[in-house]
Amino acid sequence: MSDRTTTAKGLRPGAVGLVGSIVVGLSSTAPAYSLAASLGLVVASGGVLLAGVKAPAVLLLAFVPMWMIAVACKELNRLDPDCGTTFTWVTRAFGPVAGWMGGWGIIAADVIVMANLAQVAGSYGFTFVGTITDDPAIAALGHDVLWSTVAGVAWIGVMTVVCHLGVEVSARLQVGLLAVEVLALLVLAGVAAVRVITGTGAPTSSTPSLDWLWPGGLDLGSVVAPAMLTALFIYWGWDTALSLNEETTDPRRTPGRAAVTSTVLLLVVYVLVATATIAFAGVGTDGIGLGAPGNADDVFAAIAPTLFGPSVLGHAATALLAFAILTSAAACTQTTILPTARTALSMAAHGALPRRFARVHERFRTPTWSTWGMGIASAACYVLCTIVSGDLLSALIGSVGLLIAAYYALTGFACVWVFRRTLFDRARNLLVRGVLPLVGGASLALTFGYGLAQFARPDWLQDDGGHDVTVLGVGAVAVVGVGSIAVGVVLMVVQRFRAPSFFVGRPVAGPAAGKDGAAQHVGR
Repeated sequence: MSDRTTTAKGLRPGAVGLVGSIVVGLSSTAPAYSLAASLGLVVASGGVLLAGVKAPAVLLLAFVPMWMIAVACKELNRLDPDCGTTFTWVTRAFGPVAGWMGGWGIIAADVIVMANLAQVAGSYGFTFVGTITDDPAIAALGHDVLWSTVAGVAWIGVMTVVCHLGVEVSARLQVGLLAVEVLALLVLAGVAAVRVITGTGAPTSSTPSLDWLWPGGLDLGSVVAPAMLTALFIYWGWDTALSLNEETTDPRRTPGRAAVTSTVLLLVVYVLVATATIAFAGVGTDGIGLGAPGNADDVFAAIAPTLFGPSVLGHAATALLAFAILTSAAACTQTTILPTARTALSMAAHGALPRRFARVHERFRTPTWSTWGMGIASAACYVLCTIVSGDLLSALIGSVGLLIAAYYALTGFACVWVFRRTLFDRARNLLVRGVLPLVGGASLALTFGYGLAQFARPDWLQDDGGHDVTVLGVGAVAVVGVGSIAVGVVLMVVQRFRAPSFFVGRPVAGPAAGKDGAAQHVGR
């Protein structure tokens, strides 16, 4: 198949509107799952307090560079609405090597996180069924490695099929799944707030303070940076709306508006829920305290029985929360496949990956090899991590945070460089195409460096027995993150020798080069 332009990859144009794009952006972050799996890691690490009660401040702090990069993406998408997003824009700015690694950052982060998503979806599937049937034996299967793995792989398979059937099907499914998530989170936050205010909370409950929203007193290198990398994971996913740009109504405007809107809505939800949860459970290192090592993997499961109580209504609320986390992980599984498949499609269309990954199904108008390849690679990564060590699954969130920081930072810097000739034409240009992307990119690059240093410590991640989780004596979180980047370098070199056209092509004028002074690199 020959190279296609950004408007001729075979995808279905105009399939998703603004509301659908916002829903996809929100669903891709999996709010319920992300908070359940990550809030405890922002509060503490290995039973030692990290951000503690100032976790909401870290969430607020992480929002700032996320919003800045969302603004940068909005501007870049107006110039070039290509489903390759970071890959296309970084290639335009810095050339094929940087662009290829930017695209790989998206693919690697998505494949790695799918292992964690699948584990949560598989485990919560049994937990939910066991809760509504009041059968402890079924619920116990959620902690069985074999059965939770089988269920997780099944979830990946089901969501891969949904993604293959078309973006309209995916968007409609996301509306229902997101509604369940938001309802469950509002119920949790509301009940927690009422119980704290009325003095009927847990022994560990405390009254929220505005000081919880200010990071003052937290050390930048040892606390803020690693906590922010986990917080970045909580926000990550809004850029899925941009990956669907070629399938969206008004592709130069709608995806960017959806991305920025998604980040703001997420900030409100996350700060409210995190504050209410911390106020009710506290940040102690035992009991239901969010700092307890056994609670870090799933803070909601740790507090739900105490929060909702044993009544019929409480039992129903616990089941709703379990179902919300299950559907959240399932929804994110689906919306993680979507951007990865489209990044691979764009890379293949430009000659940066084998041509087969650019194939699009004639009827469903979705990437075929890219979608199924993502599903198969994710299942393989999940099974491999499970076989090697179940503790590796705990290392995935931090390592994905490293990848997120890296490719988002690249995107911010690319925005500044692409629009460098017109930055001083208008005050708006200087702000949204220069200052905000540069500060956002620099913040994420700094966070990457400080966070990597902490993650490499042997004692950074510990299992339930208090043993360090390492690979060759280095912290497993750092090894997985840096190792995935190294794999990308190897694959890029292989592709460079197998099909060098993309890497030796000359920059040519992009669709808006005359206006913005930008150039786009494409394969010959």
